[in-house]
Amino acid sequence: MDIRAIGMGVFFAVMWASAFTSTRMIVTEVPPLFALALRFLLSGTMGVMIALAMGETWRALTRAQWRAVVILGLCQNALYLGLNWVAMQWIEAGLASIIAATMPLIVALLGFLLMGERLRPLGVAGLALGLVGVAIIMGARLQGGSDMTGILMCFAAALALAVATLTVRGASSGGNVMMVVGLQMLVGSATLWIIAPILEDWQVDPNPRLVWAFLYTVIVPGLVATWVWFKLVGRIGAVRAATFHFLTPFFGVATGALLLGERLAASDVVGVGIIMAGILAVQLSKAPVAPVRRAPPA
Repeated sequence: MDIRAIGMGVFFAVMWASAFTSTRMIVTEVPPLFALALRFLLSGTMGVMIALAMGETWRALTRAQWRAVVILGLCQNALYLGLNWVAMQWIEAGLASIIAATMPLIVALLGFLLMGERLRPLGVAGLALGLVGVAIIMGARLQGGSDMTGILMCFAAALALAVATLTVRGASSGGNVMMVVGLQMLVGSATLWIIAPILEDWQVDPNPRLVWAFLYTVIVPGLVATWVWFKLVGRIGAVRAATFHFLTPFFGVATGALLLGERLAASDVVGVGIIMAGILAVQLSKAPVAPVRRAPPA
């Protein structure tokens, strides 16, 4: 993997993980589905306008891209983020980011079962090692009394994101990436505007922290991180890109501790170290195998 791809992956992980902290700031004060629907409406509209300014157009999208726009809008936005935003009313931002880090295992499994993708033994070991690190961190959090309903919702969200990840390949292959980013957010917004009034009552008491957290979530994780993710998947593939989600516990726990005062235990540090080792193993497993040079016959 080249340096640029690694930089993109780390940059994405930082932005993606920071969303858990800003989301926690939002959902403790406003109805999560209404807030998320509004976020997607703003991010999607901005994305489409930026795409038009860049010379992109929805008329040029391929059939595969339109299919991916719908699936991404439903799985990545309405399901993954919808479930996470609801769950984070009850669980900490750091724990939510840890659960999200299990997504690469789901991607690898679905890639193997549905798309014939395979990992070398070192890669399989790396993914397993990453899961061990996640288990260590989450085990300590469970003993601390974390809400089981919220945890199950986050795992369901990770499954939805895994499905979305495997569809991104079709969305990024035909160009017009920013247009795809904007449209799939509008699909998620439309879905949540239908669901939110059934499940929630709109009640908002604006304050500076809520406003800044909402604007940050709209722009950084909403637009920039999604665009970087599409570019990364188009560059290195869905399974390899998904391994960068193992970085989300480190950045997620760190930002939660720094900005929200969430606890940072020794088990968090140990677990994150094991996860980092898993990432290294996965990346090494993706290195091309040099051909064996045979000596010419005597």
